[in-house]
Order: sequence, then structure tokens, then C-alpha cells
Amino acid sequence: MNVSKTACAPTDKELSNWNNIDWDKCKNGVGKLQARIVKAQKESKHGKVKSLQWVLTHSYYAKALAVKRVTSNKGKNTAGVDKVTWDSPVERLKAIADLKRKGYNPQPLRRVHIEKSNGKLRPLGIPTMKDRAMQALYLMALEPVAETKADKHSYGFRRERCTMDAITQCHTLLGKEKLSPKWVMEGDIKGCFDHISHQWLLENIPMDKTMLKKWLKCGFIFKDELFPTEEGTPQGGIISPTLANMTLDGLETVLLDKFQRTTVSGKSYYPAVRLVRYADDFIITGKTQEALEKEVKPVVVEFLKQRGLILSEEKTKITHIDEGFDFLGFNVRRFKHVVLTRPSKSGMKKFLLKIKDIIKSNQSTRQDSLIRMLNPVITGWGNYYKHSVASDIFQNCDHLIFQKIWSWCNRRHSANKGRKWVKQKYFQKIGNRDWCFTWKENENEDKNYLTLKHLSNINITRNVKIHGSANPFDPTWTYYFEKRETYKMLQTLKGKTTLLKLWEKQKRTCPICGNKIDRELPWGTTKSIVNNKAIHELVHDGCRRSVYLKKRASR
Repeated sequence: MNVSKTACAPTDKELSNWNNIDWDKCKNGVGKLQARIVKAQKESKHGKVKSLQWVLTHSYYAKALAVKRVTSNKGKNTAGVDKVTWDSPVERLKAIADLKRKGYNPQPLRRVHIEKSNGKLRPLGIPTMKDRAMQALYLMALEPVAETKADKHSYGFRRERCTMDAITQCHTLLGKEKLSPKWVMEGDIKGCFDHISHQWLLENIPMDKTMLKKWLKCGFIFKDELFPTEEGTPQGGIISPTLANMTLDGLETVLLDKFQRTTVSGKSYYPAVRLVRYADDFIITGKTQEALEKEVKPVVVEFLKQRGLILSEEKTKITHIDEGFDFLGFNVRRFKHVVLTRPSKSGMKKFLLKIKDIIKSNQSTRQDSLIRMLNPVITGWGNYYKHSVASDIFQNCDHLIFQKIWSWCNRRHSANKGRKWVKQKYFQKIGNRDWCFTWKENENEDKNYLTLKHLSNINITRNVKIHGSANPFDPTWTYYFEKRETYKMLQTLKGKTTLLKLWEKQKRTCPICGNKIDRELPWGTTKSIVNNKAIHELVHDGCRRSVYLKKRASR
């Protein structure tokens, strides 16, 4: 089916200034096209899907968003083999015009290695900025299709989904005392990204085959030597996680079709085979160990074999729920007929080791600098586990951190000061809590101080899992995601309904930059006097700083 080239997102046109681009207009234009792709995919109009994808990948709005994505994420300063980064607005504007399919040939990846938790090295392939932008551009056309076809209980590398959704689903499946399955197969795919069959990808991924083949076959450079890529998708490419997800999508459907409720000798038999997957890590539940070993596992092995993949023997095992299993940093185990999800021992050990290393490597650092280094680590770890049964573990970690801090304080004054003096210098009473590791800029001031965070101050809340069929690109789910975003912001605001109303009043946008206020960027409140009235607004921290610097410069 023919689709107008001017539909929703316009084709290339000249803009004079990067800073003048209307990003909301770009997002709305691309979003409309993505919604049409979802509708066509649901109606199985594959020709129309292909046409709409072509329009999107040739639109100016999509190209601008692709360049913005690669120049504003964490890897914006990491160059590929050409050692080029797009730092200035002029370079970024020029990059938009250079994103063309005709004549495009990707450069080889720059191969680096990072250490995994088990001590092994994970290879990463870093594309050039232009190749990253091209992948981001074509991902915008592929992602709506991927979300529409995805498994319901796949949670890794997907919009609006997180690890806690996967853990909540595990608890839902295993938490019913009599009806829930008792056995779990912990699965892990050996070198998933590195061994996916190129032939399978080219035959089954609904995107521009020419572009996909160029990315798969571009090779990589390691120690100034060029190596070919015969299989796999590079870890480090923007489009790779989606390709890996689409490769594994369909396993849930295969298992549901194979292991349905049946009648045996006049009695209903429910095999309870259910899948929960996060990227290439997954668990499959079952009624018996024998069923998982002899019936379910062969189905999984055959499914993966068609895609050039195999199960990792060292990480794939079958365990009883009473013994428990670790998944995504959590331990899921049944205690006296109650299933609990808690931080895993390995996760807790890794966290405390990181705290210890920070304290040990900063023995002579100022107190406020040490607090500023520790607080983000403590807050981040606590927020990750705040939806689990973690109260006792949080208190235990607080005690262990206090012991390390106390040793740090005493070591600095071991020669000539007593412990009472050390306590008075480094620790204060704040509210009802004594022994708070606190730094004051001025000893006479009680308001301006910096204190070490406590894990036990983090409220334990229950995660509300995303609906399995929810699709962020489908307009029929818009109301659902708006309600979910309001709920998440309310959790972030810790029940402060006044701030929530202010956020809604501002139409969820920052009055300074006009961009959305969400959980991705830090924000806060600001107060100004207009016509002798106090006006409160929610603004991004960066916007507030920029306004302050401009005012100070004009004085």
C-alpha cells in the first residue's frame, strides 16, 4: 500500500539552528507514525507496515530525534573507530542531514571488554556516532512492531518495564500456597548476543534487510586488526537489545500451546508451565522436576537451536521453591508456605564491598566529600530493592556501614583524641535518630548540613506490575500509561499530593525549558514573587541552575 511521504512526519528540510528545533513537535510527529505502524501490524497489513517504516526512517523529525538520542545519553563522549563525537550544535545539525540510506556503509565496531560479575570478560562493540544514530533511527520504526509481537511476560530492554515487574510476576506465579507450581527451571542462554544466527535475523526481523545485513556484517577492530562477524549482534549497538528480544519472542507462546490444561483419567491436569523472561535470563515454572527436565527443557533447546543459540549448562538448573533461586539480584524462596522476594546474598555482598572500597580509598578525604560519594550508592541500591522484603537487610547493612564509618573516623584521630570527641565531631542527633554521620559547613548553623543516608529510612512499598499486553506505542493504552505515570510520580513524591497537583497544573512540563518533568531527570521546586504573590513551580535542576547563573552574570 502506498503511504504519503508527508504523512505525520515531514521529509528533510533545512533548519538554521539546533537549539530552535521543536522537540515536542518531533516526538508527536514520530509518535503518530508509530501508532499507525502498530495499527497496521495488529491488522496484519505487512505491506503498509513496511511503507510506514520507510516514511519514518526518511523523516526529518525522526532523524533529529535519533541524533538527539546519541548525543544526550551516557555514551555521547565515547567515540567509535573514527574517534568522532558530535559535541557542538553545528555538528549535530549537520549529522541530521547526513543520515541517509543511499550510499550508507557502516564502519567496523571498536571492540572493548568489560568484566562480568563472575570474573569473565564481556565483549562490547562500540559503533561510530553516525552508525549509532542510524540504528536509533531504524529502531524507531522497528520498536512498535517488536512491542506488538512481544511475549507478555518479557521485561528486559522494553519501554515502561523493569526488573521489578519480572520479580513481581515470579511472586504472582509462585505465591499461591496450594495452586502454584513448586519447581523452577533457571535458564540462561550462552553468549546470547554473540551467537544469534544472522540468517534467522534476516529472514524474520521485519525491517529494512539491506540495512540490517550491513550492521550484522560490518566486523570489528581489536588491537588494530579487522575481524569479520559471522554470527551474533554486537553488545553496545542501540538496536541490538531489540533484535535479541525479537529473537527470543515466541518462546512463551510455544510453551503455552505445548503445555495446556488437559484431562487425564477423568481428572483435570494443569502443568503450570509459565515463562518469565528478562533479556536472555529466564525462569520456567512447572509442577514436577521430571516434567521440567524431560518435557520442557527439550522444547526450549529446540526453540533456541533454530536461532543458533544454546542453553548455558553452568547456569541452567532446576530447583525447588523451598530451596529458593536467585533472579535479577533477588532471592525468591518459600518460607513456611509464604514466598518471599529479598535481596540476594551476592547482591548484598557486592554492595557492601563497594561501600568498603569507597571508604578505604578515601581515608584522608573531607567528611562532606565522603558523604557525597556514598549517598548515591546507598540510595541507588536501596531504591532497587525497596519493593522487596528488605527491612531487616536494610537495617543490617546500615549497621555494617556504620562500623566502617566509625573505623574511618577513629583512624583519623587515633593518636590524640578520644572516642567521645570523635563522636561529637562527626555525628549529630537529627530528630529522634542519634549517631547520624553529619557534616556542617558552619558549626553554629542547624539548618545547612549534609548527612549520610540510611537504608532503613527508605519506605518498603509494593510494586504494581505493568499489564502484560500494555503497548506504549498503541493509542488504546494511552490512558493506562498516563494513570501509571501519575502513580509512579506519586510514589516519587512520597505522597505529597500538593506537588502532584502542581505537576498536573503545569501539564507535566517544566515552565523554563518546556520539556516533560518525569522520573528520568532530577527536578525540584522553585519560588518566585510576582505581583507580591509567591509563585511555586516544579522545574528541572539543570534549568534552575541555568537561570541562577544568568541572573548572577547580569549583576
